[in-house]
Amino acid sequence: MWTPDHRLAADRRGLRYPSDLTDAEWALIAPLIPPAKRGGRKRTVVVREVVNAIFYVLATGCQWKALPKDLPPKSTAHSYFMLWDWSGTLEHIHDVLYAAVREAAGREASPSAAIIDSQTAKAAQKGAQRLIRRGSTREKRLRAASVMCSSTPSVSSLA
Repeated sequence: MWTPDHRLAADRRGLRYPSDLTDAEWALIAPLIPPAKRGGRKRTVVVREVVNAIFYVLATGCQWKALPKDLPPKSTAHSYFMLWDWSGTLEHIHDVLYAAVREAAGREASPSAAIIDSQTAKAAQKGAQRLIRRGSTREKRLRAASVMCSSTPSVSSLA
């Protein structure tokens, strides 16, 4: 249910793009982003802008090369996206935020049960159509073989 508090939290006005992080959202995500590696050059990119660029691509569905010029370059944003995906950072951020939202709603951090609809489970089985076709074609082959056997003279009748 939409309350004035919910509407205020969901208001994206005042942001450069609707996909940009608010200060409160960034405060939740910032501690979960791994720090720069030790040694080498210092990180010059603003990580918040990298996250904004990733969210822009995810929200708009545009190609990486179509990122606006005021966001980090496509190579930088994509490299961080691939690195965080490979290292499990994105999954860790998702898990932490998921648990926080559940706890804020007065629920346990992780669900204790799940409901799977039997129709959905049947439709999701891989190869279900193949098994159905294979069974029907096998039956046709058997019928065709039995017809051929009865119309073909047997070896004993030829002798």
